[in-house]
Amino acid sequence: MLPEVRTWLRRRTTRTTDWPVRELAEAKGRTSVSVVLPARDERDTVGHIVGVILDELGGLVDEVVVIDSCSTDDTAAVAARAGADVHAQDAILPELGPLDGKGEALWKSLAVTSGDIVAFVDADIRGFQSSLVSGLLGPLLTDRSVAYAKGCYDRPLDGAPNGGGRVTELVARPLINLHWPQLAGFVQPLAGEYAGRRSALERVPFLTRYGVELGLLVDLLDLAGLDAFAQVDLGSREHAPQSTEALGNMAAQIMLAAYSRLLRQGKLGRCHDLSSCLDQFRRCAGGHRVVSSDVSIAERPPMLTLR
Repeated sequence: MLPEVRTWLRRRTTRTTDWPVRELAEAKGRTSVSVVLPARDERDTVGHIVGVILDELGGLVDEVVVIDSCSTDDTAAVAARAGADVHAQDAILPELGPLDGKGEALWKSLAVTSGDIVAFVDADIRGFQSSLVSGLLGPLLTDRSVAYAKGCYDRPLDGAPNGGGRVTELVARPLINLHWPQLAGFVQPLAGEYAGRRSALERVPFLTRYGVELGLLVDLLDLAGLDAFAQVDLGSREHAPQSTEALGNMAAQIMLAAYSRLLRQGKLGRCHDLSSCLDQFRRCAGGHRVVSSDVSIAERPPMLTLR
């Protein structure tokens, strides 16, 4: 690890217990805060998460917004009943035409929220605690030099305290250490819990689908530098595990995201066109069946350029 990263890790990493809600409410002043939950078919968890945030962080958070990403269940209705402002992803900036995935939902949320600070939280978290939000807000509300705060946590899976985060360890971390060693201090670079100043978030592009977290780290590093980042240990976070096949799909998107940033930064020459088709195999009665998935990613421009 680079010496400057070790220094950053010591200086900029805190824990949720370092940020009592009462103290943050006092530090908030006139700064407004929006919390955004991108959600697709998360009726079982989204209502609880929204309710906890509104009940426990009412003096800290000014709005809770759920971006419904084309759910096939009643996610939107459940979120609205819990008190969230709900927006259908494809109804936001419809003149641009729809794109798919999480990054699209996050980018479009900037058009329907008003907070000076925007915190993003996944909508599938089990046993959600409000400290996952208040911890992220701590560095941003108390230090104007911080532009972006990223959460880290243990990832329990099947009884193992850190069995989750397989794509992080097998794909994202090796890529980051190879190409962006300044980002090697992030424990969970793909974490879905993070917060940033609107003034920074609106100045960078957003990759769609699962490339968004890596893209934001790389682009905000270019924009603001490592010292504008903070990391907060949020304890433990558990969500529904995905299949190995689904994780492979995610990994392919992250590799495409990395490739796009390496090209943009001039670290890699274009040698051939990349395939956006991922072929995987499923066992069937006759042997193996090929399952082909489109893993292509797209990019939305900095929101500031639309105004």
